[in-house]
Amino acid sequence: MNSRDTKPGVRFLLSLIEPHDAAGVRQRLGIGEPQPLTDEHAVWELDLLDAPRSVLLWMLERDDPGTNRLVFHRARVDDALKRDILRGLPFGTATGPLPVEIDCGRPYCPHAEPDVPVSRRGLIGGLRDARTMGSGRVAARAVSRPDWPSVAEADRAEPLPGFARWALGVRIDCPPELRERFGSHPKFRNRFRRAGIVEPRDYAELGRPPRDVLAVLYFGTRLFPRRVAEAAASLTPLVRAELGANPDAWAVLAQLLPDFAGTVPELVATSGAVARV
Repeated sequence: MNSRDTKPGVRFLLSLIEPHDAAGVRQRLGIGEPQPLTDEHAVWELDLLDAPRSVLLWMLERDDPGTNRLVFHRARVDDALKRDILRGLPFGTATGPLPVEIDCGRPYCPHAEPDVPVSRRGLIGGLRDARTMGSGRVAARAVSRPDWPSVAEADRAEPLPGFARWALGVRIDCPPELRERFGSHPKFRNRFRRAGIVEPRDYAELGRPPRDVLAVLYFGTRLFPRRVAEAAASLTPLVRAELGANPDAWAVLAQLLPDFAGTVPELVATSGAVARV
């Protein structure tokens, strides 16, 4: 996808209005029906868009071995996550193991489970010993998906050091309720957002620029549809109220989208207002 291409974003927003209204708008804008997406194409587009790191977790939550294999090969996936993928651990609601065979595209080239060191004092001891950002990251990498309840209980009993808390909080698989306990102040949340840790609703409402946010959601309809539905639920009322079936409002949106620097709700509201003038 060209970095200036706005069709994915417009198509995503059009999916939020009635199908017959969307067909009329597409005709007015000269946007044909999209070609069917494949997982491989969608994840390639997300890489180009530099989507927030949380999308990797949203993909894993599908509990689909094929999707897990795609996540495994992403550059931003750390050894802790790769280890859990290879162990077949579910990230969504599945109850059983999800066997994933990973190879490098050549015969006899399997990926061994990454060697993730654990402190001599054990998982919790290593976290409590973290006194630098580096040692916090090393200790946090030892946490496997089944370990999160123990980590949460240890933090409840006695708060973990700040370096360990931050390193755990920026793990994409850190439970949201634990991350909230680590820091609920808006400044802390902004730091997580800058680190690519987002929830679908916040991403849809606060992410910038809209061109990229909407494209990520469009390609996400293939890779993490449940999470995209959460984002869509927060945008649909505004899109229907401000744009609806008004082709002029959609034409304004298509003109503004390439360079609009605000948020998606601001873009939609502005487009509707301009069309009403």
